[in-house]
Amino acid sequence: MAPKKAKKKVEGGSNVFSMFEQTQIQEFKEAFTIMDQNRDGFIDKADLRDTFAALGRLNVKNEELEDMVKEAPGPINFTVFLTMFGEKLKGTDPEETILNAFKIFDPEGKGHIKADYIKEMLMTQEGRFSQEEINQMFAAFPPDVSGNLDYKNLCYVITHGEEKD
Repeated sequence: MAPKKAKKKVEGGSNVFSMFEQTQIQEFKEAFTIMDQNRDGFIDKADLRDTFAALGRLNVKNEELEDMVKEAPGPINFTVFLTMFGEKLKGTDPEETILNAFKIFDPEGKGHIKADYIKEMLMTQEGRFSQEEINQMFAAFPPDVSGNLDYKNLCYVITHGEEKD
């Protein structure tokens, strides 16, 4: 029997599996499996409706489900699912870039900024945040008892999707 040839890594990132680490792919696979309620290998409107119901959100509008499914170029199998996440994440700035933006407001390098100050900056500068966006940010990343926002953790979560252990 002839020796097996090693698979070449696809250059230029066109292979969606090369965009993620193996552990990330496994996590996406687990999420896909949970969402594929009828276990047919595809996520469709019925699967999405069942997933929302399992999360306690009932009465999801059919139009909303259709819009979600339409985001895919075709039937949503695991590869399409992974590709969709890859495309969404591709535009995310690297963690260091986001950290550097926050460091402008933290010349002493403490790793935190007064929440009131960052709120003022985000609501008054170019690309203004709405009050609702500020509320969402502080709901997800509440300031500490001293009123400081831990921007290092915020940056980590923005770029990695989960808090550091």
